[in-house]
Parts: sequence; C-alpha cells; structure tokens
Amino acid sequence: MSSTMRAFVLTGPRRGAVQEVPAPRAEPGEVVVDVERAGVCGTDVEFFTGEMAYLHQGHSAYPMRLGHEWAGTVSAVGDGVDAAWLGRRVMGDTMLGDRTCRRCRRGHQHTCENRQEVGIRGGRPGALAERLAVPAWSLHVLPDEVDAVLGALVEPGGNALRAARAAGAGAGDRALVLGPGTIGLLTAMFLRAAGAEVHIMGVGEGDFARGLGFEHVWTRATLPDLPFDAVVDATGAADLPALAVDLVEPAGRVVYIGLSGRPSTLDTRALVLKDVTAVGVLSASPGLADTIAAYAGAAVDPRPLVAATVGLDEVGAVLAGVRVPGPGPKVHVDPRRQPAGWAWS
Repeated sequence: MSSTMRAFVLTGPRRGAVQEVPAPRAEPGEVVVDVERAGVCGTDVEFFTGEMAYLHQGHSAYPMRLGHEWAGTVSAVGDGVDAAWLGRRVMGDTMLGDRTCRRCRRGHQHTCENRQEVGIRGGRPGALAERLAVPAWSLHVLPDEVDAVLGALVEPGGNALRAARAAGAGAGDRALVLGPGTIGLLTAMFLRAAGAEVHIMGVGEGDFARGLGFEHVWTRATLPDLPFDAVVDATGAADLPALAVDLVEPAGRVVYIGLSGRPSTLDTRALVLKDVTAVGVLSASPGLADTIAAYAGAAVDPRPLVAATVGLDEVGAVLAGVRVPGPGPKVHVDPRRQPAGWAWS
C-alpha cells in the first residue's frame, strides 16, 4: 500500500486542489477504507465559500479535506480491531462522539459537544480522497443489494428517514416537503414509502420531482389550499420555517432539517395556538441502519438523484457551481476516476 494518496484539499475560501498527501494509517481502534464513492453536499459548498458557521466558531479550520457521504471497502485495521473487517464493504457515521460524556452514554453521540465530524469538524479528514481512516465502531456493513452508489447515499438518506419519521405521516395523511433538493426528495421518498400523500414545493417547474413519480409538485404561487398534516422544511430559506407553521394543520407536526445562512424568525404563539409539534433533525446517525435496510429492500431507491459521477480533479469545479450534465441534485465522486479536464477558477 502506497505511503501517499491523492486527496482534494481545501486551503481557503474558493481555494482548493488535488494534492498528494500522506496516506492514513490504521491507528488503534480504527480502520482504513478504500473510498469508492463520496457525495458532494451543500455543507461542502459552504466550506468552499467560507460561509460555514463552524469556520467562524473554531470547530473547523483550513486546510481541510471534505467528504462525509461515502462508501468503500476496508483495506487495513488497527490494533484492537477484528480482522474480519478486512474486505468488508462499508459506510460510516459522520458524527464521532467522545463516547464518554453524558450525551454519548445516553445514545446521543451525534450531539456530543466534543464530537468530530468526518470531513467537517474537529480536524477529522473526509472522504474526498483515495483512502479514509475512521473508528471501527462508526462503520455500518453494506449488504450486496446496496452498491457503492447507494452506500454513499446512506448518510443523506439517514437524515431524510429521521425527518420523515419525525413528521409522523402515513396512510391517510397529507405531507408537504419544502425544498426538492437531495434531502427534500429523499424525505419525500420515505414519506411515500410510509403511505402518505406527498406534496413538494420548490421554486422551479418541478419536472425532475414529477419524473420520480411525485404528482403533487408546486411553487409557492401555485400551492393549493389543502390541509397538511405534516410539513418538512428542507430548505435554506430563512422565511420558510414560519411558513411551515402557517401551512400545517392544527395538531400537526413540523420538521426542520434545512439550515439558513441567517437567523430564521418564528412566532411561537403560532405553535402554541395551533398545538403544533416542531422537531429539529441534526444528524443521520440514529437512522443509518434502517436506511441501509430500506435501500436493500428497495422500499426507497435514490439512485436517480445522482446527476453524475466525477473524479477528484473535478471536485473544485463542482464546488464552484459548474453544472454537471445530469438532472439530479447530487454529484458523486469516484476518487479512482480519471480527470475529464474541467477548468475552474
């Protein structure tokens, strides 16, 4: 195994390149994974632009290696790790709690104050690289039915599954998803699988969502006056959290999984007077295993969300906003893929 590898390194706002870096070693309790697919996320774009809050809060700093949605094969194990992990196809939890604090002991390690986040927080390098080192305890085995494409969609899917479950909508219920991005569409898929009548509100024509089998796709101007038992805000718009409460039925549920770049205002009197339950979803962690099962059983198939798969050399262009040639909202990276020659600045 080579002592170096290729990785996309972000060195500052809008500055990054593929570099030859030291390859990770399997430290005690950890494994090294050969990365097969990694997803590019909106969080990665925020780091690229310099807008990500963690940069200003001291949780993250340049240079950094992005990538927290990934799948691959274990190629090395450290001391104390069962050798049976070698050769297994896996994905892993993004949130790495310290496993000792009160939150971790209560099963909420994804909210640990001292957590690392793969490719995001605490200096833990991410998966936009040929190899990745993570704790063995954070791994989830991928069954044969879940290929690398699906494996790299487990992390966003776990967020969406948790949002759909928090909405509590099933047969006989009508749910509205605000925002037809990756998380919004995945949430809509899980709500549909639960039997709910799903409506989606976006800013465009909505042809892609309709192509996924969703009949009720609207803009804000065309949204019909219907009772919605649950509303999920999967956008980054500061005004939509309040709109979600306005639109939901009394005694309904509102789920917040999107984050705006500036504070949102919400009149809590509307929550109280409508007896609304509001839930925030931070992480995929509690939903990863069930997402893998849903993909393996074909209850949800998110493959159409992937617009294109590019190589490491195209990551900068994708982060800078260069449009890839597919209709879906998600771009995947295959670190082994040869460059296509895209230019960016």
